[in-house]
Amino acid sequence: MIKTRTAKFQIGQIVRHRVFSFRGVIFDIDPEFNNTEEWWLSIPEEVRPHKDQPFYHLLAENSESEYVAYVSEQNLLADDSGEPVRHSQVAEIFVKDKSGSYRPRNPSLN
Repeated sequence: MIKTRTAKFQIGQIVRHRVFSFRGVIFDIDPEFNNTEEWWLSIPEEVRPHKDQPFYHLLAENSESEYVAYVSEQNLLADDSGEPVRHSQVAEIFVKDKSGSYRPRNPSLN
């Protein structure tokens, strides 16, 4: 029997990491882990997430830099701060609507 996964978060949503001090906007979602085994094994075993959950690609930022992050659902929380994400690529992928939410610039890509 195939188990169906439903992502808790959506593309364009701003989220923050549960443990580490960074946040970002989701630009892609994998229904389960879809990165290299080397990447997964580089995470310390005591905090290594399960592979059988959604993983999110984020345009991420912390107080020092901007980068792309790949994060398991179990490590994300909704960010309700209302603050925009300053990542330089946000404007390439998203349009900010009147409510302050991000929506894909080209919805047919989803």
